[in-house]
Amino acid sequence: MKKFLALLMAVAMVLSMTAATAETVTAEKGTVIYGSTTEIGGDFWFTSHWTNGATDMMLRELSSDCSTVVTDQGGALVVNPTVTKDLVMEDHDDGSKTFTITVNEGLVYNNGEAINAKDFIWSTIFACSKAASDLGVKSTASSLIVGGKAYFDGEVPYVSGVRLIDDYTFSVTIEADYLPYFYDLNYASFGAESIKYWLGEGYDVADDGEGAYITGDFTGEALKDHVEKVRFYAGEDRVSAGPYNLVAFDKSALQATLTINKNYNGNFEGVKPSIEKIVVVRAEDATWADAIKTGAFNFYDTITDGTQVNTALDIMEDEATKTALGHGFEYVQFDRPGYGMINFACDFGPTQFLPVRQAIIQLLDRNEFANTFCLGWGGVVNGPYGTALWQFKDSEEWLEKNLNAYTYNPEAAVELLVEDGWVLNAEGGEWTEGIRYKEVTAEEAGTYLHNVTLADGRILMPLIIEWSSSEGNSVSDLLKVMLAESEATKAAGVQINQNVMTFTELLNFYYRDASQGDKYGVPTYGMFNLATNFTPLYDQSYSFTSDPYYVSQGYNLNYLFDDVLDWLSMEMVYGVESTDTQTYLILWQKFIQRWNELMPQVPLYSNVYITMYPDWLENYAQDSFWDFQQAIVYATVAE
Repeated sequence: MKKFLALLMAVAMVLSMTAATAETVTAEKGTVIYGSTTEIGGDFWFTSHWTNGATDMMLRELSSDCSTVVTDQGGALVVNPTVTKDLVMEDHDDGSKTFTITVNEGLVYNNGEAINAKDFIWSTIFACSKAASDLGVKSTASSLIVGGKAYFDGEVPYVSGVRLIDDYTFSVTIEADYLPYFYDLNYASFGAESIKYWLGEGYDVADDGEGAYITGDFTGEALKDHVEKVRFYAGEDRVSAGPYNLVAFDKSALQATLTINKNYNGNFEGVKPSIEKIVVVRAEDATWADAIKTGAFNFYDTITDGTQVNTALDIMEDEATKTALGHGFEYVQFDRPGYGMINFACDFGPTQFLPVRQAIIQLLDRNEFANTFCLGWGGVVNGPYGTALWQFKDSEEWLEKNLNAYTYNPEAAVELLVEDGWVLNAEGGEWTEGIRYKEVTAEEAGTYLHNVTLADGRILMPLIIEWSSSEGNSVSDLLKVMLAESEATKAAGVQINQNVMTFTELLNFYYRDASQGDKYGVPTYGMFNLATNFTPLYDQSYSFTSDPYYVSQGYNLNYLFDDVLDWLSMEMVYGVESTDTQTYLILWQKFIQRWNELMPQVPLYSNVYITMYPDWLENYAQDSFWDFQQAIVYATVAE
């Protein structure tokens, strides 16, 4: 359920705008000017109901942190005593399980309004509702929570598994089908959000004794305009309960501003931030080094590109830069809990065919790609994992022995294509050069735009792959040279067309998000270059679901339908007790192995991250599962 990310939005005008804005804050020691390599999309809903770009997620988490259960510095789930007064878990004879939670009195939003039990459960009811579905919300809540499906289907006007017990106590009951669960404490994780702010006036939570529900005109049509407004809004009146307030967003400059929330209740250790202001600006691959040297930003998070890592280290040693800025830099280094990849659409065009996907991966020298991109700060992985994951560390030898490394082998790639029927030319004769064609059925042809229908009615599909590529992206630039325009690719009869666009537009096509325009809902691109990081809760359930309902909800973004992969992705978390690490790991390995056979993506690299920050920032301790938005709360300004 974790969505994934990638890069960029470009050009000198943007840099000049960010530099002009940053000039007013660089003199203020204590202001963090955060250079982001990922474009701000501007989707600021408090959770990833629609999209989940990396910088949007960071901004949401900086401004929304009042949860009953959280993860600590090591990635372990812990009850948050700042929020949670009491947590009781009760197993039932039918296999279901109830979590009853009492929250502390005295919790408040940034505007001083009191937080109570209603604030923690309305969003769960919302996620279970037909109203949310009509708005394009992606959620499994209606299946997960007892009574959720009956509520969604309109059989009852309440969610029987969600109960409002008193002003500060509520309970949620999980369906037996979703137990055991390897991360079961996460079922008790609920965040406080203002129903009045997010849904508008006239809505409340009630419970008449059979289950909780939302009052008012609770339909997608009634909610649409307000939800759309607050989803893409940042301002002084934005109601939230995190360490920072998201007070401004300049869409044209791709710049967001956050200020400290004086009413923040504190994190799970009671810590409150002291860094007064954070300005998030766009960091362009081509100009970021000059931007750092001139003070356009002073904090560069999770540097990925090996060339940039080495450049950053050089800047830190440059005495002239230190003198000009009036400060130097420090850095932290840690393994990435994720990887970069080419993501395939497996339901249309040439990439629906497994041999094509396997051929493409062997047309790219991934070791050379990783060496060129990471310059020693990373290497190739062969599945959906990063080198920071404990699962990888405990399985490294097993993975080496059991996964196909898909080494660079253009001859083998051609053999795969021939065996799969890509042996024709555009007229239906024998292929000798140029683009390969394959005879396909009408169902396989689908809506793919490059199909050719011959006079005899045969449908031929050319081996042309449309590639969605975000602009100003160094990974895209390297893929263009090493794959799309390589002699090996051309000789194999494959054509890959690069389509450069903003990252926001890429995500709209990737999510097939028709709510942002009809064109995005139509399958258009066969591959995307992206990257993703995993949270400490490695949970791929629903990522490869074959259930049409959840596919329509926006799950399974590869559109790869395989019963074995679907079962493994569910069983490794929904079939294992939280204490049974060994069984989980065995299932995880089987899941990775099956994924590796089907290749819904081309894994490119998992790297070491470097984050550089001004040397006046003390007590900053970022790590693989302790991100900027968590670490900055502990940071202080040096005296």
